[in-house]
Amino acid sequence: MIKPISISLSPNTEPDDVRLAFRLLFQPWKWKKGEALRALEEEFKKRIGTRHAFGFNSGRSALLAILSALQEGDLSPEAPPVGRAGLAKGNEVLLQAFTCNAVPNPVMWAGLKPVYVDCREDDFNIDTDDLERKITPKSRVVIVQHTFGLPADMDRVIEICKRHNLFLIEDCAHALGAEYQSKGVGLPAEARRAKVGTFGKAAFFSFSRDKVISCIYGGMVTTNEDGLAKTVKKFQEGAGYPSAYWAFQQLLHPLAMNLNILPSYRVFGKYLLIIAQWLHVLSKAVHWKEKRGMKPGYFPKRMPNALAILALQQLGKLERFNKHRKEIAQTYYKELVGTSFELPERFEGRENIFLRFAVKHPRAHEIVTKAWAQNLLIGDWYTSPLAPEDTHLEKFGYWKGSCPNAENLVQITLNLPTHINIREEEVKKIVEFLKPWPPE
Repeated sequence: MIKPISISLSPNTEPDDVRLAFRLLFQPWKWKKGEALRALEEEFKKRIGTRHAFGFNSGRSALLAILSALQEGDLSPEAPPVGRAGLAKGNEVLLQAFTCNAVPNPVMWAGLKPVYVDCREDDFNIDTDDLERKITPKSRVVIVQHTFGLPADMDRVIEICKRHNLFLIEDCAHALGAEYQSKGVGLPAEARRAKVGTFGKAAFFSFSRDKVISCIYGGMVTTNEDGLAKTVKKFQEGAGYPSAYWAFQQLLHPLAMNLNILPSYRVFGKYLLIIAQWLHVLSKAVHWKEKRGMKPGYFPKRMPNALAILALQQLGKLERFNKHRKEIAQTYYKELVGTSFELPERFEGRENIFLRFAVKHPRAHEIVTKAWAQNLLIGDWYTSPLAPEDTHLEKFGYWKGSCPNAENLVQITLNLPTHINIREEEVKKIVEFLKPWPPE
């Protein structure tokens, strides 16, 4: 088997996406400016159920736009949770560990201080007890992550934010299309059930290469708050577009991956990828500066037209993609029951879209290494409380021992692919590899 069974490396792309990227490569007049971004924003807010949506070139840029807008303080007091008026430099933003450095980086770029909250071991989401413990008079914002596509316990998070007067931002990078059913008293079930991205002051989404939908790089802000929307739009318009060459790099990615790198991965494809990234022909998912808390020059920017065209096509596939993920997850549940792997828990009222099927095992790192040797590129999100593994934690103000559950989970968690290019026969190969592993 030369082509790997992979969890990332542009997993969502189908032949029509590759053809579209190929056509766009030869239409440079469409790379930066055009009408596609507004069309994407209109379609996105309809699907999520918010009044406003604004596209950026990444989830990082989207989060930075939200935080910058909150610093301006042009906010309606009626929008729940109310939050204190405006943010000042040095204010604290509470966010969970067991995440990517793409979350605390915009916090620091905005001149704010990240405070790390532990996560729960049963659902990988924020531990609300630890959240309450770490709130101080300087706390202003909570960022709640819906890890691997499973919504967090929003009723509890919202109650804490209201009681402590904190802004709530949802990190929906893993969870586009996931739904949460509130336990709100006095409301019918249909009124209590909503998509993630509609519960806080604002939310941000990611369309990067291994997310729910992908245009290689991309992100979105959603909000129902008119004052905040006005300020985010101003930020977006002032950010400008990334360079034409940056857009070219992203358009080339699905072609290179699907036509050259993946088909020859086990022989020389992985070396092609390394060389292409070293020569800056293809972009890396995380710039080296981000691992040190610094900001690359292509953040923050608005989403360029060409990537909006790719994202629009992918957004039209969202329901099919997520239906497929749930079906693959059910196969994993069925085939791995009774094995040495601890399977994801199910929670009433929280619809998991299973961006990845996350399992736990004491020998997780060894299993991933052995799997990769057999061309089964299963996932290792996350191997550090702030991924990727070579992130300089001290630059981010994270200190060992501050989030013990997260530090344990990075040792025992591995995740299995659920994307649209994973078929039942490939699931069978993964399961056959996993089943013999003993508990220790």
